[in-house]
Amino acid sequence: MYDYLIVGAGLYGSVFAYEMTRRGKRCLVIDKRPHAGGNAYTENVAGIQVHRYGAHIFHTNDGAVWEYVNRFAEFNRYTNSPVANFRGKLYNLPFNMNTFYQLWGVTTPRDALAKLESQRLAVAEPQNLEEQALSLAGTDIYERLIRGYTEKQWGRRCRELPAFIIKRLPLRFTFDNNYFSDRFQGIPIGGYTQIAEKLLGGCEVRLGTAYKRGEFDAAKTVWTGAIDEYFGFSLGALGYRSLRFESETLETANFQGNAVVNYTAADVPYTRIIEHKHFEFGEQPETVITREYPIEWRPGDEPYYPVNDDRNNALYERYRGLAEREPGVIFGGRLGQYKYFDMDKVISAALEASARE
Repeated sequence: MYDYLIVGAGLYGSVFAYEMTRRGKRCLVIDKRPHAGGNAYTENVAGIQVHRYGAHIFHTNDGAVWEYVNRFAEFNRYTNSPVANFRGKLYNLPFNMNTFYQLWGVTTPRDALAKLESQRLAVAEPQNLEEQALSLAGTDIYERLIRGYTEKQWGRRCRELPAFIIKRLPLRFTFDNNYFSDRFQGIPIGGYTQIAEKLLGGCEVRLGTAYKRGEFDAAKTVWTGAIDEYFGFSLGALGYRSLRFESETLETANFQGNAVVNYTAADVPYTRIIEHKHFEFGEQPETVITREYPIEWRPGDEPYYPVNDDRNNALYERYRGLAEREPGVIFGGRLGQYKYFDMDKVISAALEASARE
């Protein structure tokens, strides 16, 4: 008999398994995918670590979590500085003085702020995402850098999306292209998969194994899949957005000159192109790129982003009520808790859960 059956070999499940195993507990980790690492999984292609499920940049203000992950991999100095492509013109992200210069030719924070103020929509309580974005960033930024990208990402018109999706927009009046403001940031040299494999090194792991209720004899279960799936969608399916990836290896050393380029025009079907070698400053003679297409989620698809609107949040609360009546099950991670988490928050939550146990 196992002390813990852990369903999912992503970061949450792997950290929990590591912590409980080193405390002498017997853990079995299963995952329906043929690899560990969850969505952070990286695969070596032509000497390049390819992020198979979208770009993952580790960043955190939590010094304890940063120290923790550095036990399992050495991190480089990568800084996330994406670029936006709107109809062939390039703009730096996040919105900063470089962006404002590219848009309007302004060179001082005062002139940039004046231009923004002249374009902002005066509305006390925005009723949808479009009004929220216009009130924060004005017409030029909204039309070129927000609207098309957001509508592709969510599969809805901005006027049909709730305002809370954009609670705030980072507007920086400095020439700083660093997307994150966290103290610690980087990419593990050699990819993320090694972290999961090291975390899972001391326990039993069965990959390519789907969960079947009652099949494994364990005192407790750690569930990192979708909470509605665990309960057989008995209250209805929660809403998610999914993704489709198209990757190709190109016979060129450098395709776009940056790891992440967002395509913000609505008539470009993908939201971004990832060139993976730039995450690790690669100098290989070839390159691997991935185009990322947001798609509507349907049961059976991989759920990536919870749609945390009022309807889905209310439905999640009902599922959480069912979960509270399952004392032998721990629900964790992005899907188990129906909330988007950055990687550092996933690790922190798994550490807290293992400490409680």
